[in-house]
Amino acid sequence: MMNRPTVLVTRRLPEAVEAHLARHYDVTLNLDDRPLARSELIEALCRYDALVPTITDRIDAALIANPERRVRILANFGAGLDHIDLNAARSAGLTVTNTPDALTEATAEIAILLMLMAARRASEGERELRRGAWTGWRPTHLVGQGLAGKTLGLVGFGRIAQSTAAKARAFGMNIAFFNRSAPSTALAIALMAERVPTLEALAARADVLSLHVPGGTDTRHLIDAALIRHLKPGMILVNTARGTILDEEAVADGLERGAIGAVALDVYAQEPMINPRLLAHPRSVLLPHLGSATIETRTAMGMQVAANLDAFFDNGQAPNRVA
Repeated sequence: MMNRPTVLVTRRLPEAVEAHLARHYDVTLNLDDRPLARSELIEALCRYDALVPTITDRIDAALIANPERRVRILANFGAGLDHIDLNAARSAGLTVTNTPDALTEATAEIAILLMLMAARRASEGERELRRGAWTGWRPTHLVGQGLAGKTLGLVGFGRIAQSTAAKARAFGMNIAFFNRSAPSTALAIALMAERVPTLEALAARADVLSLHVPGGTDTRHLIDAALIRHLKPGMILVNTARGTILDEEAVADGLERGAIGAVALDVYAQEPMINPRLLAHPRSVLLPHLGSATIETRTAMGMQVAANLDAFFDNGQAPNRVA
């Protein structure tokens, strides 16, 4: 019997996924479920045939260029890839794959949840109740705003943004979006979504601005002090994409002076560290990166990882190859 490929999985995955990998590979699991240190990543890249990393594993050019590297494929668990130097991987002939489709619906659900929590001041209410400060119902207590008739501005118009738009339409929201490339006319018509020519124009119109662009250098601090000056007063800022898209200090400034009505975030620039100004503000809704956190989605993501590994070791091709 031929030796099976060796695979290191850097974080715990759903039980069904780990069982599947164990049946097909000589797999090593991270039973402690803690982020690997750089020294451990260096060792792993030299010891295994394949690595299954996540967003908590920063794999840069220096790691990839190690002349003793044995790993031939990085089968990433997740769609986002800004933690992997893709250019270095391409130059080194290292295959990189991701899981682009499985998390669409779950992440769109979290975007809607964040909008609702911010608009209806749900986090403020729960915090008040849990600390024993609620004194009972009264007409002016924690009055928020409805979403019907409001404009949802989508920054980016990929799969997750489109799913968010479809869900927001059910609440009676109007949809506008900014995207560098134009989607099909049929898609825009189906979602009753209007393309806006500039990000600044979208910011000025949106009652809720929701971010759906990749991380990386091209989008770093896309939402900065200059853009915040264009925001519609009292608007809600939602981010389920990558924390680096926000200049968090500028966002905190805007929140504190009332230029931003509320922020609703699932991702952060220095995860798991949270900007203390955002953490302290009553009009911030903060979730611990739950975008894809359903058992159905995380299992589907893991099975996509497995499919990428299976195809790579079978014929050198992987369905979700990005490098």
